Amino acid sequence: MITLLGRRARVLAATTATAGLVLVAGCTSTDGGGSGSKTAAGGVELVKAGQLTTCTHLPYPPFQSEVDGKVQGFDVSLIDLVAKDLGVKQDILDTPFENFKTGAFLNSGECDLAAAGMTITEERKKNVDFSDPYFNATQAVLVGKKSGIGSFADLKGRKLGAQAQTTGEDYAKSKGLDPVSFESSDAVLNGLRTGQVQAVVIDYPVVQGWLKDKANAGAFKVVDNLDTGEQYGFTVKKGNTKLLAAINKAIKDAEADGTYKKLYEKWIGPYDESAASPAAS
Repeated sequence: MITLLGRRARVLAATTATAGLVLVAGCTSTDGGGSGSKTAAGGVELVKAGQLTTCTHLPYPPFQSEVDGKVQGFDVSLIDLVAKDLGVKQDILDTPFENFKTGAFLNSGECDLAAAGMTITEERKKNVDFSDPYFNATQAVLVGKKSGIGSFADLKGRKLGAQAQTTGEDYAKSKGLDPVSFESSDAVLNGLRTGQVQAVVIDYPVVQGWLKDKANAGAFKVVDNLDTGEQYGFTVKKGNTKLLAAINKAIKDAEADGTYKKLYEKWIGPYDESAASPAAS
């Protein structure tokens, strides 16, 4: 539900989140703004001294998920680079995804930025400022190996699942399908596993992560990869130009020095140059 790989422009139901749960992402750098200072390197103003507070919605592997009490993933690692440049640590706040569309937690001063595999859309740009795109996204069609489904075109008349209020769900509906809505990516996979649905449409990198498990790889297969022209971006409160510039610099530097490629291969899979999104025009 962020290929080459999948994207999710999703507005997830608030009931799936545990708002207010703060989780440390694992960046260990120190506060360059001095003890108690909310001003980080480059004059970036932070909502809390000594930390870059990131709103996300868990779980959404491989972009962010909690493993052994620690939030990890591709998005987490990229924002760790931003935090390092600012001389602070990254802290993660698990929040309802629906607030990312409105920018509510950014406007209220609870978070500095949002990182949650979010598709850049014109509608969202009305409420938040997006970074340069950092990931090209496609939607995968995953089915059981014995389903008899060979492509997206075969889904008519079949029970299809998708994550609630995602671009995958929107795409399926735009093609005349009526997908079953699941509140999280984990629920989507469970719906396929238990036979509630015969196929799912969700971001391709999410599917890649699922198929790393031998049991999943033995039971399911990707039969289509839909290029919906989507790109992921991080968001900040409208007008927060200094933090936005710091995020864009970290993305650009990571792509230039090979760090992006290494993180991509660590969290997602074999690297394809098309995954390194061009800078926004």
